[in-house]
Amino acid sequence: MNTAPAISLAMTGASGAPYGLRLLERLLHAGRHVHLMLSQPAQVVIGMETDLRLPVRPAEQTRYLAERYGAAPGQLRVYGERQWTAPVASGSGVDEAMVICPCTTGTLAAVATGQSRSLMERAADVCLKERRRLLLVVRETPFSEIHLENMLRLTRMGAVVLPANPGFYHRPATVDDLVDFVVARVLDQLGIAQDLLPPWGGQGSG
Repeated sequence: MNTAPAISLAMTGASGAPYGLRLLERLLHAGRHVHLMLSQPAQVVIGMETDLRLPVRPAEQTRYLAERYGAAPGQLRVYGERQWTAPVASGSGVDEAMVICPCTTGTLAAVATGQSRSLMERAADVCLKERRRLLLVVRETPFSEIHLENMLRLTRMGAVVLPANPGFYHRPATVDDLVDFVVARVLDQLGIAQDLLPPWGGQGSG
């Protein structure tokens, strides 16, 4: 098992659950330990946009997702929205980076203003204060001035705003291909090797 630091992954109620689930799958496949946070709206959207039927309790969700994606024992842990004892809630935690995927503009605003009302918002606040990698895969269109100002504020703090904007130069043939485009960009930002999409100028780049 890879001993690299864990990655925090948060999923909000924005449309785009397949992005977050595919990212979870690829992080586990890469041997990373994952601390997963699911908002209640995210669980609703997962049920709307996918065939998954998640259990209610975090411990049951951990077992369900670990089995579905072939995680090793202890490789995946799901935390509740108010589970303040989770390691991601403290700067002494050892997670290397955090990704919010998909990210609502409401969560974007909460992180930009340090509200820390939920575990995922607190975990993002920890990333910012500890100068760790924070990526926000925002799923919204069009953007208002408020959204853009919050993105600018977070970018100036060192976060990476990576909107869920698939490209087409790789000639996507399926929805999965479009999902993989965004997930590949996230993995590239994390410095995790991926074979979902060739680099620009590489074979198959169109």
